[in-house]
Amino acid sequence: MNGSSPLSQPSGSAGSIPAVSVVVPVRNEAGNVAPLVAEIEAACANFPAFEVIYVDDGSTDATGDVLRDLAATRPWLRRLHHAASCGQSCAVRTGVRAARAPLVVTLDGDGQNDPAYIPKLVAALDTAGPRAGIAAGQRLGRKDTGFKKLQSRIANTVRGAVLKDGTRDTGCGLKGFRRDVYLALPYFDALHRFMPALVRREGYDVVLVDVVDRPRLTGQSNYGFFDRLWVGIMDLMGVWWLIRRRRRVPVVTEDA
Repeated sequence: MNGSSPLSQPSGSAGSIPAVSVVVPVRNEAGNVAPLVAEIEAACANFPAFEVIYVDDGSTDATGDVLRDLAATRPWLRRLHHAASCGQSCAVRTGVRAARAPLVVTLDGDGQNDPAYIPKLVAALDTAGPRAGIAAGQRLGRKDTGFKKLQSRIANTVRGAVLKDGTRDTGCGLKGFRRDVYLALPYFDALHRFMPALVRREGYDVVLVDVVDRPRLTGQSNYGFFDRLWVGIMDLMGVWWLIRRRRRVPVVTEDA
């Protein structure tokens, strides 16, 4: 990290710049919001300052109402809302663009990503130094259905063979990264599934952190196999092309 670690900065007032911004994209997750917010608050308790940004991606249930009630007593909780669903990658980008911290951690809003790993992701980036652009979670003990686990295994195998990104699981929502690095990446729908390869494309290192998967707290998944299959193949080819077209990462210095 450039300068001191967010973990070692002096404590500030409620209006100070947060050390970490936690971004959570959600759609129709009313039953999962309150318990997950409580877990995120506990996980971030030792940061000098933090903010949590929930991006409501066009929910049609009570997600917005629950967030509004929680934010009334939590000044660090911010709520952003898409008038219509624009997808997970778009929701993540909305949150990152609004983030005030130089370091961002993302996690899914269904409870399968354990917020207890937030400090570990931040510490992994801090230990790796300024050349590390992302600390990517890799799930252990997947709690999805057998079909979904098979689907992910095939997708990750194909992705790894094509992109050679050295990552066995890019579908994990738990990621910690530098905000400026993320905003330098070429944006497209499903960007969140290809971040390690694209971060490497920009000349930064990728740190991998094993995380234990959990069952979804309540409700059902908003995504299905056929929703992503053909689009995923096209995205993979697009990322492969982007990597091939990046010939050299410039190292820039300013002459005195």
